[in-house]
Amino acid sequence: MQRANERFVERLPLVLKRPVYAYAISAAFCGIALVLRLAAQSFLPIGYPFVSFFPAVILSTFLFGLRPGIFTGILCGFLSWYFFIPSGPGGSFGGGVILALIFYTAVIGIDIALIHWMQRANFNLAVERERSRALAENRELLFHELQHRVSNNLQVVAAMLSLQRRHIDDQVAARAMDDAASRLALIGRISRALYDPAEEGQDLHAFLTRLTADVLEASGRRDIQVTVSAPPGLTLDSHVAVPLALIVAEAVSNAIEHGLPHRGGTIEVSLEDSSGALSLRIADDGDGLAPDFRIEKGNSLGLRIASALASQLSAQFGLHPRPEGGAIVRLDLPAQAR
Repeated sequence: MQRANERFVERLPLVLKRPVYAYAISAAFCGIALVLRLAAQSFLPIGYPFVSFFPAVILSTFLFGLRPGIFTGILCGFLSWYFFIPSGPGGSFGGGVILALIFYTAVIGIDIALIHWMQRANFNLAVERERSRALAENRELLFHELQHRVSNNLQVVAAMLSLQRRHIDDQVAARAMDDAASRLALIGRISRALYDPAEEGQDLHAFLTRLTADVLEASGRRDIQVTVSAPPGLTLDSHVAVPLALIVAEAVSNAIEHGLPHRGGTIEVSLEDSSGALSLRIADDGDGLAPDFRIEKGNSLGLRIASALASQLSAQFGLHPRPEGGAIVRLDLPAQAR
């Protein structure tokens, strides 16, 4: 209802198919004002000839603009003088009559001018609002196109790395090329899914479910089950969600590659929101960690990348043995980092 009223006001003054209609309706307002003034003649004291004509002038100007408003003002002034202002002998104007007409002219002139200026300002505001809406639509379109091109470029670079890998005989170098290609492709998919120009965010439970399923499918493992738990409706800004998704992907890949290299098992991804602070847990029931394991001293590039991403988020990152067997990745993100 409020939006409909705003749209109506933005259309003022009304432009009818034929201008004569505006003048005809304005004349009808004058007629109604005259009838009302005649009906009030018996109980209104002498000296109020214009009391019912001011609203007609204001309404006509408000609905149809400057010229119909001036027309209504002149016609109402003539009707009020003819019917309700007593003239002197021979129809002459006295000082009081002239003063009353001057007062009437000044009041309706000010009313018409104010309404006209307000409508011009309203028109300019509507034009600027429409321009802003068009710019916002273009911005969103350009943003999606940019994201599409960036994601495609990342996919192309990943494909080029995969092609280049065929010409490398060294197994260590070939493995590094494969890892780089898969990470670039993953970053492209994540950025395409999560970046939003409106900053509305995306439901993380649904996204992490798709993400872990993609990582598991890319590994070619059918004997590992991944479960995801997260508060329903939880969303994050893209500058937090993208690094978080990369950390999840790296942790799940590490659990598949190092925790469950030769047998099946389960990987549990859980995300909890406690008063704005996020707690991410990725646990597996694999082979566990060596007693002297340290992330900074390990040879896992994925874990070092995850640790660097956590530092960017001002979060605490760690990989620890799981009491019931396996390992658990922990990421604690403070509320102010979101």
